[in-house]
Amino acid sequence: MNADFDACASMVAAAKLYPEARFVFPGSQEKKVRDFLENFYSIPAMRLRDVEINSITKLIIVDTKSPSRLGPLAEALENRNIEVHVYDHHEHAKGDIHGAFEVVELVGATATLLTEILHKKDLQPSSIEATMLMLGIYEETGHLLYPATTDRDLQAAAYLLKCGANLNIVARYMKEELSPEEVRMLNECVATSTEEAIGGLSVVLSTASSEHYIGDAAHLCHRLIDMTHADAAIMMLRMEGKILVVGRSRT
Repeated sequence: MNADFDACASMVAAAKLYPEARFVFPGSQEKKVRDFLENFYSIPAMRLRDVEINSITKLIIVDTKSPSRLGPLAEALENRNIEVHVYDHHEHAKGDIHGAFEVVELVGATATLLTEILHKKDLQPSSIEATMLMLGIYEETGHLLYPATTDRDLQAAAYLLKCGANLNIVARYMKEELSPEEVRMLNECVATSTEEAIGGLSVVLSTASSEHYIGDAAHLCHRLIDMTHADAAIMMLRMEGKILVVGRSRT
């Protein structure tokens, strides 16, 4: 449940729509997202352990509809009187959360949906908020190159540029240089990879191990997809005696 730029940027945008709401992460954030938050934009998030789940009256969910992605916060859904609002760009799946209010559309990023809403409501993001939303769109759409990218993603990015999005910062965080240990693990993933046809898609399965913990393994999965030209990849990584399963797709 490591939040990526799309999730974090969508939270920031949603806060402009719900100024009375509080930020809560059900897990952690990806390494480069944490770096961005430390250097450019501090999110006043509540600690999960300080949240009184039973006292939540409205739950605004961004970039997911899956209860499993909410961690302990999913318990709030058991409250029949809770009001749930959902903003997401992923396809519907069995067991998804359904809210009293939903904006669920198949665009390249949830940040695109929230950017459109802010634009329509004349709630202009600040320059650094626009930068963060741009990062969400760029990361989720593979620099606007993934097949799931739509014209709406490009239009949202153009609007954010007008709002002062800093492309130098975007470029800085879109560069993904690998450490020697990450290179070794990626090579091992390539060496152990097998390709399976699942639902008409090419999915690469691979395994690797490391004596050290790698904080952000998701970008290795994207690298594996690029190297194998598969539609998706699932990696099983053993790190510090624990098993981490990471899955990513081109869309």
